[in-house]
Parts: sequence; C-alpha cells; structure tokens
Amino acid sequence: MKRLPIFGILAAFAAFSLSFSACEDGPNVGSSLVEDETEVVEVSDFVLSGTTVNSPRVQTRDVTQVIGSITADGYGSLDAGFVTQFLPAAVLPSDLTRENIDSLLLRFYIYAGDFVGDSIAPMGLQVYELNKQLPSVMYSNYDPADYYDTSSEPLATKIYTTNVLGATDSIKKLTYREVDVKLPLSTAHKLYDIYANNPEAYQFPATFAKLFPGIYVKNSFGSGRVTSISNTVMTLFYHTATEEDGETKVNKLSGDYYAVAPEMILNNFFTYNIDRALDNRIAAGENIIVAPVGRDVEITFPIDKVIDYYNANSGSLSVVNTLTMTIPAEAIENDYDIEQPPYLLMVLSKNKDQFFANNELVDNKTSFYAAYSSTDKAYKFSGLRSYLLKMLEQGTISPEDYTFTLTPVNVVMETNTSNSYYGSTTQYLSSINPYIGKPVMVKLNLDKATIELIFAKQSAN
Repeated sequence: MKRLPIFGILAAFAAFSLSFSACEDGPNVGSSLVEDETEVVEVSDFVLSGTTVNSPRVQTRDVTQVIGSITADGYGSLDAGFVTQFLPAAVLPSDLTRENIDSLLLRFYIYAGDFVGDSIAPMGLQVYELNKQLPSVMYSNYDPADYYDTSSEPLATKIYTTNVLGATDSIKKLTYREVDVKLPLSTAHKLYDIYANNPEAYQFPATFAKLFPGIYVKNSFGSGRVTSISNTVMTLFYHTATEEDGETKVNKLSGDYYAVAPEMILNNFFTYNIDRALDNRIAAGENIIVAPVGRDVEITFPIDKVIDYYNANSGSLSVVNTLTMTIPAEAIENDYDIEQPPYLLMVLSKNKDQFFANNELVDNKTSFYAAYSSTDKAYKFSGLRSYLLKMLEQGTISPEDYTFTLTPVNVVMETNTSNSYYGSTTQYLSSINPYIGKPVMVKLNLDKATIELIFAKQSAN
C-alpha cells in the first residue's frame, strides 16, 4: 500500500469524480480539497480467486468461417466446419442469360497466417447444398446433418493448402490467400432461374434463402490445420458475343453476385476433445481458457474487500480515482504454437448469454474487456471504477454481483473522421462477439493478479 501526500491534486479530477461525503458537503468538496492537504491512497492488497468452467458451445455472431482439423499435444483435437446462407446482388446484369453462363466458383479468402497448424499440409473439404432453412439462432454444437442430405454426393470437393509455394511474386505479396472451389454448372443455373422466375427474391434476402438455403462446408481429408476464412463469395463467369467488322468477338465477364454477409445466417460447428494432460492441469486447479469452444474461467472479484477497505480508510471526504485489475497470462506449450486470445470479456456470469444475445457493448459496470499485452504478458481491465461506485451506491451485494466469467471475444473497432477543419479522427468500439477463429488458449495466473484501488481523501475542517 502507498500513501502519497500532495496538495491540491483533486482540482484536476474533482469535476469527474464522485464524492462520498454528506449531501450538504457536496458543493464545497472541490474547494475544500484544494485548500487543505490531500492524501492519495493506493492499495493492491486484494486476492482474486477463480476456477475453470466448461464452455461447450459458442454462437457465431460475425462472418468468420472456420474449417479444418487438428490434434495437438497440450491442446487436444478440434474439428471445424460451417453452414452459411448467401446475400445475393439486388440485380443481375442485363446481358446475362442462362445460356451464356460458363462456370461458378466458390471463393474463400484467408488472411495470410490466419490459421493454426501446417500451411503445407494438404487438407480436403466438401461442399453440400442445404435442403432446409437454417434457424435464426444456432450454436456450434448443432448437428449439421439436420440441414443437408447426408446420402447425397457433394456439390464439390477440393484439396487445398494455405501456402504460396510456386506462386508468382505478386501473389506472394498479397495479404490474403484465395482458395477456389468449382461448383457445378447446375448450381449456377439454379441461381439464375431463381432470378429469372422471381427477380424480387434477389432484393429480399430472406426470400432468396427460402429458395436457396445455402451450403455446408465440411472437412473431408487430412488433419494438421484449422483455418479462419474472413470472406466468402460465389463468382459467376459468363460471356457475351458482339460482331465487329464481320467477326464475332467474345467478351469474358464475371461478378461476385453472392456473398457471405452479416445479414445472413452463418454457423460454425466445432467438436473439441481436450488433451488429457491439459485436463489434468485444470483438475489440479490451474485456470485455463480454451476457445473457440472448450473452457472459460469464472472468477470471484473481491469487491466486498475493496468496499470494506475504502469505507474504513476513506475519511469524511473522499474521491475514487481508479480501480484496475491486471491478470498475468502464460502461454501453454503445445505442438502448433497456439497463442493467447487477443481479447477477454469480463462479464457477470448471470449476464453472459444475455450479453451476446442482445449484441451488447461493455458498460464498465457489469461488463469489461481487456486486450492481451505481449509486452506485459497480461490482461489489464482498467475501467472498474464505475463498477465500484455502483456497488457502493447499491450497498447490499450478493455473489451474483461479483461472480464474473472471463471468456475470449472478437472486438471490432471503427474509426470516425470528423468534417472539422482539423479532420480529427476518433476510434470507437463497434461490437463484441464470442470468439470465433483459429484455436487459442491461455493460462491465467490469478494468484499473481493485481487489483489496485486509488482514491483521494481529506479530513473536513
């Protein structure tokens, strides 16, 4: 614990801090703190505890698709595949006819390095057409067999890698990799017929999905890589012919007229079997997170101890400055260099499902997030002050007020550029979704966590 005597320090933050003095003292808090000696108290003598809990399923809330299979010592085995609908273009080109369609490609775009495993290992995938509408809410433990004919032949198959061996220099410089799967011409004709017979269906995605429910992509061959797909489209190739100087000129044309999009239903399927050695570590009391499915960590935040200390030491006039929590994180040795989750969400356990179902953002009272720092090898939750103020105001607290779940998430930030003279830009949090992507895991050293409270106090005259 540190006590730092200073003078007038509260002038800077009295405007945004809350005083816990009697109501009649409120208007005089600022001047009183400036005129008299102020003491800043910094304390971190709090203990964080927790336990690893199962996280058997996850809901896809963005457009990330995952495909592949791995078995890694120190991690376990994961198999991944997905189903998805497609968003069609509002209209098709006027010069496109059923007869001049040449081919249809399913194209997966993968950011370079966005996989776990061996980039050279050949992996196989199969594509099936869905024969049933996807429900509006799906989870990773649904059975994909419910949505396609398991006895049918796949629309297409593909053996692929994620490396660029033998590619041109221009391809090697790209930040993404492309995997093309040729679909049958009959599928292209089916998509065109939907447009020709009911063009309005292309303007209403829900109607289009009834006529073309989508596809199921499954891993069919190999084990050694799990890949995150960032974008998927279906590209239609066709031709037109024109007469020039008595000669027929053939024009080759194409367009990405169908795409995986946030407006459409997408669901990833995951089957995870934990490595026995990793499971033994958890059974021995280690706090370990595994995602996209596997394990979360549930913690008991010592807010009661924080409040007790504050009430006992704050004096007659006081202002809470900050409350932060830093949790050291440790990489877990494994065969494929599986890394730590980039972000963790800390949410009241009772609210976890609701948080994702309602597409909520953190409010710094019941939910918070932290990025992994490779420099500090830790997650730092810095916005807990509002939570403390809420608990102080509430008075009586129960276990559901301080039982939190730590779970991996995908965080999306957006940038807004103002139209002012200076053209300033601001970055803001756009969405927080359950983590979907390549496997991640981390050990949290709760026994070495630091919970730091800083407040200023002063005795009234």
